[in-house]
Amino acid sequence: MPPSRWHVLPLVCRWKDAPGLIEITSATAADQPAIESLLDDAFGSARRNRAAYRLREGAVPLTGLSCVARDDTGIIGSLQCWDIALCSGSDVRTPLLLLGPVAVAAGQRGAGVASGMMRRALAAADAAGSPPILLIGDAAFYGRFGFAAGATSGWIMPGPVDRVRLLLRGDATGLPSVARLEGKDGLRRAA
Repeated sequence: MPPSRWHVLPLVCRWKDAPGLIEITSATAADQPAIESLLDDAFGSARRNRAAYRLREGAVPLTGLSCVARDDTGIIGSLQCWDIALCSGSDVRTPLLLLGPVAVAAGQRGAGVASGMMRRALAAADAAGSPPILLIGDAAFYGRFGFAAGATSGWIMPGPVDRVRLLLRGDATGLPSVARLEGKDGLRRAA
């Protein structure tokens, strides 16, 4: 992973349903194999066919915002963030962050691990004055963190997406209502 422009201290928590301490720290390149295994367990290997993966293709997660949750057994949670862009018809590129995937080991789901990782990543993004943050997910869960679908209805993903799950957090003032989402490198990946 490249050097981070985000500076975040580790978060150590004890959740009521967890048998021990859970530490949330920045993800490192050495964590990637365990993260990939966790993502396969949580979403299946077909996860790579989803539209969000086309935005992330060839990119590396942002150090400092991307994090893992660990207990005494190893990595039990992962949250990754990526640089992407919103491109209007005039090819003006507006930076955004893409948050996700967020995954928690089956035995730890419902214990607040995902919420802890979300709070940590969003606090770091807010402290750094990040651009608006996009994710594809359940509004009932992510709405509590300030995500909503209102500004994204005219945005085009590089593949099919359920519009009510395309959620944005942050100031949408000045963002185009009709635009396409692209990876940081500007490649337009086919659906």
